[in-house]
Amino acid sequence: MPTPFLLKLEYGAGLTDQDRLVLERAVRDVRQFKPRHDLILEDDSPENVHVILEGFACRYKLLPDGTRQIMAYLVPGDCCDLHVPILSRIDHTIGTLTACKVALLPHTVIEDLTRQYPSITRALWWSTLADQGTLREWLVNMSRRPADKRTAHLLCELLVRLQAVGLATDNSFVLPLTQRQLADTLAMTGVHLNRIVRQLRVDGLITLKGHTVTIPDVERLKTFAEFNPNYLHLMQRRDEARQI
Repeated sequence: MPTPFLLKLEYGAGLTDQDRLVLERAVRDVRQFKPRHDLILEDDSPENVHVILEGFACRYKLLPDGTRQIMAYLVPGDCCDLHVPILSRIDHTIGTLTACKVALLPHTVIEDLTRQYPSITRALWWSTLADQGTLREWLVNMSRRPADKRTAHLLCELLVRLQAVGLATDNSFVLPLTQRQLADTLAMTGVHLNRIVRQLRVDGLITLKGHTVTIPDVERLKTFAEFNPNYLHLMQRRDEARQI
């Protein structure tokens, strides 16, 4: 069974069987981390690139008053810090939100991959550019969309991202996050978030059963959220990868 890391990178380039084998071998140093564990602290100089294989992690910043702003979710298949070899220190913290399985790749492994395998290099570049696109969309979401659309937009994004690595159905996925974690993401209080989620349920846009989110009409929710998945850069690369 391919790892989520390989499944994701297939969207970025047409990988050969040799590329796939190399990537699968690269993520064999796997560690288990508990929820709320900081993988990398702000101002650290990490020696390894972290790849999420199971669970949810995030990028976040702590404010002087102790509050936290989550700036990105890292789901299975995502690289946490591919850019770190270029920078002397990291400018934010990366931490787990749930229990996670994380592969550690020394910087030397990444350097070898990019030096020897052009398609893998292209796929890693694509991954970085997709991360940048996602950050831009989160900025728009936080600054310009009202709370209900902002929440719906995040749910649409997670559905598409988890579908890309085989972890969501056509209209449902598991969201193993707490209300506090979602509130820290969407810049709301827990009370406000609870009110928004309740309204989305009343309007028939989502249903919740435990940690499972089901979207009865995906296109309706996308329209409500003004969601366009183009910033994730998945469709074109996926079609291209399947043709090669």
